[in-house]
Amino acid sequence: MSSDLASRALDGWLDPAIAFATVVGDAGDAFWLDAGPDAADGWSWVGTGIPSSPPREVRLSGGTDAAAGPFRGGWVGWSGYDAAARRAGAPAVDDVGPAEVWLRVDRMLGFDHAARRMVAFGAEDVLDGLAASVARAIATGEAPSPAEPPVVEVVARHDPAGYIALIERCREEIREGRAYQLCLTTRFETEASVDPVDTYLRLRAATPAHHGGFIRSGGWALVSASPEQFLSVSEGIVRTRPIKGTRPRSVDVVEDAALAAQLRGSEKEQAENVMIVDLMRNDLQRVCQTGTVAAERLLEVESYPAVHQLVSTVAGRVRPGTTVGDLWNAAFPAGSMTGAPKLSAMQILHRLEGAPRGVFAGCFGWIGSDGGLDLAMVIRSIVIHPGGAYVGAGGGITWGSIAADEVAEVGIKARAPLRALGAELPPGW
Repeated sequence: MSSDLASRALDGWLDPAIAFATVVGDAGDAFWLDAGPDAADGWSWVGTGIPSSPPREVRLSGGTDAAAGPFRGGWVGWSGYDAAARRAGAPAVDDVGPAEVWLRVDRMLGFDHAARRMVAFGAEDVLDGLAASVARAIATGEAPSPAEPPVVEVVARHDPAGYIALIERCREEIREGRAYQLCLTTRFETEASVDPVDTYLRLRAATPAHHGGFIRSGGWALVSASPEQFLSVSEGIVRTRPIKGTRPRSVDVVEDAALAAQLRGSEKEQAENVMIVDLMRNDLQRVCQTGTVAAERLLEVESYPAVHQLVSTVAGRVRPGTTVGDLWNAAFPAGSMTGAPKLSAMQILHRLEGAPRGVFAGCFGWIGSDGGLDLAMVIRSIVIHPGGAYVGAGGGITWGSIAADEVAEVGIKARAPLRALGAELPPGW
């Protein structure tokens, strides 16, 4: 179905960061889906919503309206890892806080970065107010500047030696034939009180990403600079873009190119990526028309401010009548965050990690009333809650994994989110 929200094109252009600060402000149930600072393409959306149950019954379809864009109303939110693992048949430990948060959008601004145009969404009686707020912000608004972060102490769920021991147990499981690859994770936590908006502004400035996001509801907030698109649906085509393989960036151009080439040529990283591609092909075949699932792109290096990543794309045409819930049951949790075979991997990881992942390793984004969606992985993210905040990080373990390299990869992934909090990695990481 089409959106239940009316839309109106607005004059001029406004930085989404200014729009979030001035139009959304301190609203308790709010979101900012962010294409990144100074984005030259893609869309950003800022707005508010009403807490809602997850839209599992929406039938998949989706499409871009030439005037109003791909997301014209529906839901914005997140779903965590643990409840999804349990629905998939694996044991899981429940974390504190909500397993899922979804907001039914009631007012929203859309930003088409390529065309530099804005669209307001809402009931007819709120569009005038949105347009007036945007006009005032264009005239007087200033880009928000985050405060300097406080000095925050974090505690690691595992120290490096403990994580190395778990890597060796993963390798033993692989040697015994119970898995091919295992995505082993850990967590860094603080009890400090942190400001979610300032934290997100620092994170997006340090590590801009095409699927950045801020979602706040019920005293909890997810702030993310995710580089991994989990699932998208448009015109009846579903795509997933798993990331497996990471190298740090270097300020030295020659060294940076060498790191990218090393990633591209790594047999271990290629094998890890292809395993997850095969897993995701299998997942999508459960909801797609026969013969339509294929790898559109394979083993391509994408470079971001902090890291190089090895990325592939798998796509297929969904069967008529397939719902959001059907797709989640087939594909969530994501194979890039479990390993392969998926169910066996989740069972092993539950035993080894022995603690909840929470929102980390879940997904977030938008689901349209028309059956389109765009969901990113909750990685490179911070979960802020009434008792503090946490950052999850991990990596894929194969038989060929070198423990010291895997520990270093966790540090690479966790460093920027922790610094946005005002923290440094604990010793050894």
